Amino acid sequence: MTENQEKLLNNHPCFSNKPGNLGRIHLPVSPACNLGCRFCSRVLNDTERRPGVTSKVVTPEESIGILKKALKICPDIKVVGIAGPGDTLATDTALETFSLVDKEFPQLLKCMSTNGLLLDEKAEKVIESKIDSLTVTVNAVDPEIEAQLNKFIIYHGKQYDALDGAKILIENQLNGIRKVAASGITVKVNTVLVPRINGSHIEKIAKTISSLGATLYNIIPLIPTFELKDEKIPFCFEIEEARKIAGKHIDVFRHCNRCRADAVGVPGVSEFSKEVYSDDLILSDTFSHG
Repeated sequence: MTENQEKLLNNHPCFSNKPGNLGRIHLPVSPACNLGCRFCSRVLNDTERRPGVTSKVVTPEESIGILKKALKICPDIKVVGIAGPGDTLATDTALETFSLVDKEFPQLLKCMSTNGLLLDEKAEKVIESKIDSLTVTVNAVDPEIEAQLNKFIIYHGKQYDALDGAKILIENQLNGIRKVAASGITVKVNTVLVPRINGSHIEKIAKTISSLGATLYNIIPLIPTFELKDEKIPFCFEIEEARKIAGKHIDVFRHCNRCRADAVGVPGVSEFSKEVYSDDLILSDTFSHG
């Protein structure tokens, strides 16, 4: 186990086997997304408990004040994460925020989630940001399968439809994972399990990402919404079977809470997002594809 992995194991609720007193805050600083995921519905509200949802979008500068407030309310916070509501590499706001966090709170772990479309070309910037862990959502390593889950990408100002976009996305994801993992940053991969579409593809994903240096795999059951609203929620046995198959090739993460993009507190124990993201600051309330 590397020093980085040991630090994550002891302090990060997504990596620890005993996450009960480990807090985290998600800073919703990423306003734009560059994928058209068929299962993703990004909204602004205070009620839904799922990824892609936040009450507000904040700037990097505003996020420091929010973080100070959060630490007073929840001293258990050990991790600063950025996971949306858009993609963290579609704009520079996430990397700018991590730079500010590193100066103000060097003791806190930093983790970032991305769809990986721009990970290959921005790998060096990601490494230079001094994050401790990176999560990449890889729903397929076969373009034919990915095209059923994602209807388009926006890449360097041009929109590519499902299949052509899937080819670009997968290549950039895999190259980016290899580069970041080689730097010593711990890489976790998420896959949204849609049994009818990628259920039989899980083992190939697990083998591929493990060979590239990813060390943890999180298989997340689909929340049926948007264009996949009529898909069935995976049964418990389907989730467990997928995890069992993947576990032959890579360590599998089993206690995901599918956190909001503005989550604050100890996962499954406390939630302070409403208290922290109050109207004390002038905040932006829009985000878009870009």
